[in-house]
Amino acid sequence: MNSTNFMELALVQAEKAAQIGEVPVGAVVVNSDGKVIASAHNLVETQRDATAHAECLVLKEAIGKLNQKFLDGCDLWVTLEPCIMCSGAISYARIRRLYYAAEDKKSGAVEHGSRVFSQVTCHHKPEIYGGIMASKSARLLREFFAERR
Repeated sequence: MNSTNFMELALVQAEKAAQIGEVPVGAVVVNSDGKVIASAHNLVETQRDATAHAECLVLKEAIGKLNQKFLDGCDLWVTLEPCIMCSGAISYARIRRLYYAAEDKKSGAVEHGSRVFSQVTCHHKPEIYGGIMASKSARLLREFFAERR
């Protein structure tokens, strides 16, 4: 499976989120062998939990499946630039590489806002690759919010 396929899987998760009225963000964790370990989408509204972002949910699922507290050697694919909460979780989980699609100038914390991984207090900094299939993810988000206005 090539890298575009992993983002496609994350986008499928984002579409599932949109179908149930959740902000369309999806995430996938892949191990160093290229095997998908976990996938998730936002469930903030469904669970009535502000921390139920796709990234946090997928990290928890992957940690549970691997039965370990860190995800050394694993990569995270997510359809939107992670917020400050999710960036912190990514750091603490020791994700090797972060791939994201659309940038989030308002709430993102990787390339925008607080830039968590650029802070000297950040103990683990993943390799970061942004803009992968960004237009498809951004379109999904735009359409979702346009329907609610």
